[in-house]
Amino acid sequence: MSHTDDFVLDIGEIREKARKDVLDGAQTSTYTGDIGTVIRLLNEALATELVCVLRYKLHHYVARGIQSEAIAAEFEVHAAQEMEHADKLAARIVQLGGKPDFSPKGLSDRAHSDYVEVDTLHEMIRENLVAERIAIDVYRELVRFIADKDPTTRRLLEDILAVEEEHADELADWLVKTK
Repeated sequence: MSHTDDFVLDIGEIREKARKDVLDGAQTSTYTGDIGTVIRLLNEALATELVCVLRYKLHHYVARGIQSEAIAAEFEVHAAQEMEHADKLAARIVQLGGKPDFSPKGLSDRAHSDYVEVDTLHEMIRENLVAERIAIDVYRELVRFIADKDPTTRRLLEDILAVEEEHADELADWLVKTK
């Protein structure tokens, strides 16, 4: 069996480029994405995660009703997971040479989901489910957009997407149980 090796690396050129722009950190000349666009999109995702943290925290504290104790505890877990997402997005923005936008000014305008205050446990679950469904669609589109141009960011978004899908599945189950 004949084996043709058509994969060739010019290690000398790679070493030279690595030394030339050493202060660019993780961003090398082989990055094929549009850095400015990716950073903007990641900052919008960051804003969305922060809005979700705030909404879940509110619902954790104000949930009332016969089933509220267990669901409120899960709202707290979801808030912590959304904060982890925000932290990972912020870290990636910095790796790409950007600045994470944690400013409260315009936060809801930058976010994809809404911050909706509601009164009943059923409405809280529903609003959180709507937000998760929005996040799922946005993360899927971001994954498609980034594709192979930035595998690290794509994997980060895919990991966050998987958790958002778990949240949506859980919330959909709760929504049925609290009717």
